[in-house]
Amino acid sequence: MTEELVTAVAVADLTAGTPVKGVVTYLAPYGAMVNIGAEREALLHISQLGHKNFRNIEDVIKVGDELEAFVLKVDRDNRIALTTERPPERSWNDIRKGETYKGTVVRIESYGAFVDIGAERPGMVHVSELTDGYVQSPNDVVTVGQEVEVRVIKLNKRNRQIDLSMKSPTEEVEVAFEPAEIIPTAMEMAFRHAEDDRTRRKKGSGKKDKRRWDDDQDDIMERTLRHHR
Repeated sequence: MTEELVTAVAVADLTAGTPVKGVVTYLAPYGAMVNIGAEREALLHISQLGHKNFRNIEDVIKVGDELEAFVLKVDRDNRIALTTERPPERSWNDIRKGETYKGTVVRIESYGAFVDIGAERPGMVHVSELTDGYVQSPNDVVTVGQEVEVRVIKLNKRNRQIDLSMKSPTEEVEVAFEPAEIIPTAMEMAFRHAEDDRTRRKKGSGKKDKRRWDDDQDDIMERTLRHHR
């Protein structure tokens, strides 16, 4: 093991996706232990070797092998799990429905195209979601290796499926509604009529009272003048 390969690292500084270098120190049926310079050795599980067809782990990796890996996980007990496969740029928790991402077309089928947006697996753009118009074949719209902009329209975390769209998002049209005219009920109309009648009566009685008061004032004035005569 060379000193340049393994440098001292603190477990507290390791997070999922951190690239590390190490040396294989021990092999077991379940995987390999790797010295990455931390306080304890890390585990590279057999499922994270990146090889699918092999009988014995020794067919893939040996004690003393130098390797580059990525931190898969660090648990509460500071146990470190490694993987030889580069972790996705975006975790499932980071992907949101309705969000737009840039990606690369990696595969084309008769029913649509698969686009890599940095998730664990590519998302699919169905042929009906490739463009706003009619599409006869996905090859008429996209090619493998083409960079495209896609929008997440459905996300199934359980099945690890992402449905994407390249169509223009539907704009929500805001309709301005005039305030609805408040139509009074029959009882409210009755109260209004009653209130209007009361108001008219008050106005009418007020005029009568004023005329009566004016007549009284005239009578008093006439009597006063007669008295002085």
